[in-house]
This record gives sequence, structure tokens and C-alpha cells, in this order.
Amino acid sequence: MSNVGFRVFGAIDRPARSLIEGFSGIPVANIADNMNRMSCLDARIRPVNAIPLLGPAFTVKARAGDNLLLHKALDLAKAGDIVVVDAQGDLSNAIMGELMVLWAIKRGIGGFVIDGAIRDVGTIRKLGIPVYAAGVTPAGPFKDGPGEINTPISCGGIVIHPGDILVGDEDGVVAIAPADAIELLEKSRSKSLAEQKIMEAIENEHWDRSWVDKALQERNCEFVR
Repeated sequence: MSNVGFRVFGAIDRPARSLIEGFSGIPVANIADNMNRMSCLDARIRPVNAIPLLGPAFTVKARAGDNLLLHKALDLAKAGDIVVVDAQGDLSNAIMGELMVLWAIKRGIGGFVIDGAIRDVGTIRKLGIPVYAAGVTPAGPFKDGPGEINTPISCGGIVIHPGDILVGDEDGVVAIAPADAIELLEKSRSKSLAEQKIMEAIENEHWDRSWVDKALQERNCEFVR
């Protein structure tokens, strides 16, 4: 019988690197706008540094305060993978610190998204790898398990599957299902171009603002003088 809750799945389907790289440089907000604002991780999960995050999800489900499965994930993840950890949002114990991040860098891991706490943040923010976490505490982790690797997880309030494309910047992180990625990439590029035109209009003081009054009228807004 399968040992549910204490399992490691080694094989995942990663999208083509060219597809992933297509999202490089596109603001997370523009991607999210084309996903009906429904695929953003919770605002609790904040970047430790300003390094953009981009890559396929390598998922970890951990018991609160325990990092045994995260340690195993560091040995299994491929270069460029984003290790995403469902630590149940618990902030009592840090499940990752400087030594683990240094090992991840040596292995070419692309970054971390942790719905839980980390420590050694002063050093981690200088190490050149994108790290997002829900909080910081000096209290260390346990190493007992259980947990799972490369199963669907809940992170930041949304479901993330192994191989989902994660894009992160200073605003936060968005998760993209590979099946949606090609169409979403085209829409996100168009959104960025449209915003560039608006920026040019603002610079030239020609931004059409007529839509504001139109929207208010359609909603029967009352103006009191």
C-alpha cells in the first residue's frame, strides 16, 4: 500500500526551457491580470531579495517546523528548478537557513518559495538566489518527517503542481499551469506593450481618462455638490 503522506516522487514533467524563459522580464502583475487575479500566491509570502524568480516548480509538503523532506528535495531537484514548500504557513520554526541555500546554489537550484519561515535572512539576501518566504525566525527546524515530494501542494493559498511555471518579482509570485502557458505568454506580452503605450501617453499628458466617468455613470454613482 502506498505510504500516503510520506512519499517521494522522482519524475516530473517540466515545460520546455524556451517556454519558461519566455516569461522572463514580464511583470508578475501583468501575468496575473491575464489570469483573472486568481493565481497569485498570498501576500504573506514576500521576497527576501530583489532577484527575479523563474522556473518550474519542484514541490515539497512538509510537517510544520520540519525540514527532512526539504533536505531530500535539495538533493533531487534539477538545475533551474524552483523548490516550493508547503510548510502549512507555520512560523514557529525556520525550515531553511544559510547552509541549505549554499548547497542549493552549488546544485544550480533556481530559487525557493516557502509557505513557512526561514532564518539567516541577512546572509541569504546577499547570496544571489531568489528566496520567498512567509516569515523569519531564529528557531531551528526538526528533522523527523513526514512529508511528500512532487505531489500537488497548497502554497500561499493556491494549488501548485510539480512542473508549474513560477514567476516572481518584487510584487510576489504567480503560478502558471504549463497547459495555459503559451496563450498566457502571448496575452502577457500584449499587456506589457499596452502598458508601455499608456506610459508614453502619461509622459505626453495625453492619457485618455474618459473611461473613469463612463464606469461611474454605468454604476449609477451619485455626485453630491
